[in-house]
Amino acid sequence: MDGAINNGNWLERLTDALPKGRVLTSPEDRAAYAYDGTWGEAWPDAVVLAHSTGDVVTVLRIADEESVPVVPRGAASGLSGGSVPEQGGIALSLTPMRKIIEISPEDLVAVVQPGVVNLDLQKAAEPYGLFFPPDPASLDVSTIGGNIAENAGGPRCLKYGVTSDYVLGLEVVIPGGEILRLGGRSIKNVTGYDLVHLFVGSEGTLGVITEAILKLLPKPPARATVSAFFDDLDVAAETVVKVVTSGILPLTTELLDRVSIGVVEDFLHLGLPRDAEAMLLIAVNGELESVRRQASEVAGVCRRQGATGVDLADTPEEEERLWKARRSVSPALGRLRPHKLGEDIAVPRSKVPEMVRRVQEISEKWGLVIPVYGHIGDGNLHPTLACDRRDPKEMERVLGAAEDIFKAAIDLGGTLSGEHGIGMLKRDYMPLALPENVIARMKAIKQVFDPHGIMNPGKVFPE
Repeated sequence: MDGAINNGNWLERLTDALPKGRVLTSPEDRAAYAYDGTWGEAWPDAVVLAHSTGDVVTVLRIADEESVPVVPRGAASGLSGGSVPEQGGIALSLTPMRKIIEISPEDLVAVVQPGVVNLDLQKAAEPYGLFFPPDPASLDVSTIGGNIAENAGGPRCLKYGVTSDYVLGLEVVIPGGEILRLGGRSIKNVTGYDLVHLFVGSEGTLGVITEAILKLLPKPPARATVSAFFDDLDVAAETVVKVVTSGILPLTTELLDRVSIGVVEDFLHLGLPRDAEAMLLIAVNGELESVRRQASEVAGVCRRQGATGVDLADTPEEEERLWKARRSVSPALGRLRPHKLGEDIAVPRSKVPEMVRRVQEISEKWGLVIPVYGHIGDGNLHPTLACDRRDPKEMERVLGAAEDIFKAAIDLGGTLSGEHGIGMLKRDYMPLALPENVIARMKAIKQVFDPHGIMNPGKVFPE
């Protein structure tokens, strides 16, 4: 933390150029914008509350002229340190830009500002019988701008894909204050380079998203969930493969390993079998008769695979009971240790059992409790390291274990992140995942849009 402000001339220029109340400099305000969903913390020199594209243009014009860092941010629920203003400068909050401009049932699109909360968009689309498929765990707080910047996923990714699959067009402001309008409302568009998706997942390092055109889908009328417990993790993973290859494409396929099951049972006392090696939650959706048939087939596959217990829920109340266990893993971990480091790696689906076994070995090697849960259907796992960040020696073990997890994922043909992004927590591991010449080309692209390096410096690229 640092109470001093490094302003030069830019702070006065900003204050004069923006409406009163848009620029905040008190210690209390700056402290409130110093962190995200991780442990990272760094004070900005000033906070700007952007209410319009014009405000963003003003900020990026002055910041570029004065070489001041700009860190775009939404709800700051990110888990990679992406919105922590590590090098000071301006924390640019887009949360005041929360207008849903249009829901078009004819075109199946929504036009929204970046500060719109994901869940609010879901609710706005429902009266039209539509929905926005990306559903990150933080959907009740995370904003669309942040979802796009991180290319957020969620449990529904197996069937519907990630955020990038639903972004048709963007309005973006780049350093210097230039406005770019990319893409449009049409589903097909192969006119020139696909600059829309260059900004999706760019983590605020190229420019600031100020408006988005998003694809919506008709909302299926019914869904059901099957839960199953297994004594063998390999068999659980094989079960998911058999379900998918049987002609059923599930809505979600979630995994809890033995440690996750144990901490949830300690927390909620749901009667979960502590000796089970794996718990699967497999949801299907569609027309009512189809859902009933698919759910019955999924349950049958689980039983034939030797599941020790199978439960089928086809009402909202029954589904809520089953999904309570999955949603409770993260809070349940708080009963183990004061803090946790939630990782986010992805491997090929066939490598999920091996990845879980390697995490178990890493857990024993470093003397840490590391539950594994996540989206087994698309190989996106969340090994979570329970710890006490106040203990320096324990934190050395945590960082060692995290590096081993990254290396294991890469070794199995996977990657550093499935949905949380790189930010500053994983930037130094980028050379493990990408060749040097590929990283160099990424840096060259950033140079084109951000020649003075003001956009979210210190993120994505290894220091």
